[in-house]
Amino acid sequence: MTTGAPTSSYTARPRRSRLRRFLPLGVAAWLVLEIWLLTVVADAAGGPTVFLLLVAGLVAGSVVIKRAGRRAFQSLNEALQRGGSPERGGGNGLAMLGGLLLILPGLVSDVAGLLLLLPPVRKAVGRYAEGALDKRLSRAASGGLGDAFQQVRIHRPDGKVVQGEVVREERPEPGERRPPLTR
Repeated sequence: MTTGAPTSSYTARPRRSRLRRFLPLGVAAWLVLEIWLLTVVADAAGGPTVFLLLVAGLVAGSVVIKRAGRRAFQSLNEALQRGGSPERGGGNGLAMLGGLLLILPGLVSDVAGLLLLLPPVRKAVGRYAEGALDKRLSRAASGGLGDAFQQVRIHRPDGKVVQGEVVREERPEPGERRPPLTR
């Protein structure tokens, strides 16, 4: 029988990131803005004009995605024939994203897609995304393992202090089962 404060296996739930917290609000605001702009253009130029703009965006986006995909596949084939890996920063992924934004119905997404098709904008966005990814990966690599361990001291009823190290167990995903611990 032990005495003292009961131990709890409860660990504090990690805070939600800002992105996960504000993404639904951002998507809703973007959809409202797209619908509002389409109604403004429809009032000014007429419904058939808006329809033609949406169809033109669909066709242009499809062409851009097909072209960028073909370039990416050719780059991969050439690299495999050389026996190496494809060069980084070819810009095909961002060109495909631009094509996808053109396909989405709406004027704001069309403008963003057209901007991503411009080489200077594509290079700047690529540099920013690569830097943000490198920073996040280095932060995860340096802090990921160090946060899993916690130094503790256990005060026993007889006055002895036991030094120890507690390894925090990661919580399983909902629906995931873990095998029972064996000793």
